[in-house]
Amino acid sequence: MRLKSIFSREKGKEYRAVFKQQGFKGLVKKYGWKLIVAVFMYYLIRDSILYILIPYLIAKGLFSE
Repeated sequence: MRLKSIFSREKGKEYRAVFKQQGFKGLVKKYGWKLIVAVFMYYLIRDSILYILIPYLIAKGLFSE
């Protein structure tokens, strides 16, 4: 399973349908922990860049002479 195929629109619709019908346990049972870990890592990396790295670089640029 490639990372790009995990986050496609079609797969997203499929994941949501399974989640609505069977809940979190059904989602994990059908797709495994790899999907959960991939989504968690995506948000961890995205939020780290958005809330830590960008403000740090802005502050470093503003306060350095």
